[in-house]
Amino acid sequence: MARNEEKAQSLLNRFTTMKQEEKSKPRERRPYLASQCRDLADADRWRGEVLREIGVRLAEIQNEGLGEHRLRDLNDQINKLLRERSHWERRILELGGHDYSRSSNAALMTDLDGNIVAIPNPSGRGPGYRYFGAAKKLPGVRELFDKALDVRKRGTRYGIHKRINAGYCRYYYYDDEDGALEPHEAAAEKRMRHEVVTEWHRVAREAMKNVASGEVAAAAGGSGGEAATAREVLFEEVEEEVEEEIERTVLEKKEELLSKYTSDALQGELMGAKEICSTCNARTS
Repeated sequence: MARNEEKAQSLLNRFTTMKQEEKSKPRERRPYLASQCRDLADADRWRGEVLREIGVRLAEIQNEGLGEHRLRDLNDQINKLLRERSHWERRILELGGHDYSRSSNAALMTDLDGNIVAIPNPSGRGPGYRYFGAAKKLPGVRELFDKALDVRKRGTRYGIHKRINAGYCRYYYYDDEDGALEPHEAAAEKRMRHEVVTEWHRVAREAMKNVASGEVAAAAGGSGGEAATAREVLFEEVEEEVEEEIERTVLEKKEELLSKYTSDALQGELMGAKEICSTCNARTS
């Protein structure tokens, strides 16, 4: 019985193969640019052809005995075909076809042990260049995998909040250094001082009204000497109450302004000066 190779070389078989090639359509070449394709079915067909070529070269690059130059050539071809595949997938999406970028899982760079690694711009070939099969063991490539860092793990919510400081929340702790707030602080201080003085005048007017009403009541109810004495006592009491209220209001406003616009060190110095003044007043009195 003749072998298959001998059968293929027979005159009848060669004649039959020639007739079939004549009847078949001429083989089309894949367009150089994906943008030149106008048909969605053709674009899917060319993408499938690119995938088959990638599979053939991936199977071939697993052989470590091909030599360094052949392995590097195959690795370059695979990366070129991967870029071409992305071009055809983008063109298919433009023609209204399936979005392969969502359904297909992107190939990740792994080392010889299968661990995912990130090699930033290896060999100056760009960040998208990858190594496959026996090309990972080539001289110069193994060092890239040894120096590659592991993929960073996603931070937890607790870790993110732990790194947030006051500057992130925009509390403006350091805005006094450039002097940008000094005009606004001066305007606010002037407005607060005006409010305190206005309140003091209002309290004084109310005190005078109370004194006047007390004079009328005393004139209507008693003698002239008793009325004068009552007016003096009432005036002194009202005056002392007004002064105490004004002093307390002014001190509260000052403390509020100091706590709002001064630092802790300056507040300590002011408290020390206040204690010294109070001691001096006590000695003089």
